[in-house]
Amino acid sequence: MTTAHTALEHWLDARHAEAVAFLAELVKVPSDTPPGDNAPHAQRATALLTAMGFEVERHEVPAATVAEAGLRSVTNLVIRHRFGEGPTVALNAHGDVVPPGGGWTRDPYGAQVQDGRMYGRGVAVSKSDFATYAFALAALKAAHAQGTALRGSVELHFTYDEEMGGELGPAWLLANGITKPDFAICAGFSYGIVTAHNGCLQLEAVVQGRAAHAAIPQSGVDALHAAVALLNELYASRDALTRIRSQVPGITHPTLNVGRIEGGVHTNVVPDRVMFRVDRRIVPEEDSAQVEEALRRALETAAGRHPGIALRMRRLLLADPLRPSPGQQPLVNALQRHGTRIFGEPIPVQGVPLYTDARHYARAGIPVVLYGAGPRTIEASNAKRADENLLLEDLRKATRTVACAVADLLS
Repeated sequence: MTTAHTALEHWLDARHAEAVAFLAELVKVPSDTPPGDNAPHAQRATALLTAMGFEVERHEVPAATVAEAGLRSVTNLVIRHRFGEGPTVALNAHGDVVPPGGGWTRDPYGAQVQDGRMYGRGVAVSKSDFATYAFALAALKAAHAQGTALRGSVELHFTYDEEMGGELGPAWLLANGITKPDFAICAGFSYGIVTAHNGCLQLEAVVQGRAAHAAIPQSGVDALHAAVALLNELYASRDALTRIRSQVPGITHPTLNVGRIEGGVHTNVVPDRVMFRVDRRIVPEEDSAQVEEALRRALETAAGRHPGIALRMRRLLLADPLRPSPGQQPLVNALQRHGTRIFGEPIPVQGVPLYTDARHYARAGIPVVLYGAGPRTIEASNAKRADENLLLEDLRKATRTVACAVADLLS
């Protein structure tokens, strides 16, 4: 630990209350997806960031592109600060969140603080890292102004499409040449550095039969009967998935879930159409294209055993896994060194079973890891559940860790 690191941490500790207030303001602005009208949250974030002295670039995704993705508005925010010649480190968090759902004991947009925790939708995933990254950069700016030698640039990428796959967030920024950093850190948790995560295939299947009066069902082709058979085969296949073991700590095996089913016209009508959607998680050792081909083939084979049934399939999402790579090591070393010191315990390198926007940076050849404010596990924060919360001490320590780690990368 150097005097520069000490100065960064003292600066941040003196402004921890400001970081908490900043986060609270973001939690108070709904950014639920669906419906995906996220421009108002981006506008509020812009005002808060501008008040901190940042110059904020607002990159609005064209309305037609947004509508095609099933959203209402997406405005991605980019902040750039150049300290000198050297690498560019991007810090990415997303402001879009899933709707609150039921079961809350506190206002999901209230940002209530109790016993050192803030409660609210998105407070952990990942509005917290708007604060982590913004205040880390502010600390670096202050340290540089006081004479700390830094070489390179820091960019903040605050995006609004992670819940729908990130194609209009980081992927859109990268594809349009708005950014091309040398390293990236994406929103994560404080007690582990994530270098790998699962991929995800989401597939929609439509089973088509022929309607008939329920009094003479033999005159129709029952789509629900066929769909049940297909679903039974899918559920039976889950046992085989447990035998595919990942070697990445934190990731076990592939999973399969049917998350939505709809069909039928009326109680007294033979169903002519049933739709269901499948979520298949892909471990880093698997090939995404092969997984999709196998799932499609299995469904087609099952449907072929039902005369008169037609099957249509549509890919909703194919997210590649994030795989460990040698290029991540400078990020891992810096974060692990300071995280272990600041948290007073080893900070392991691990994987997570979900998929994230980090894969877009990896796909562009940019070394990326996940690290930010949050608990040891996703479940502990109630992410995507009622009473999502964040221990504010984790926010404080994670911000210090990120600031010190980025300082090392720019030294």
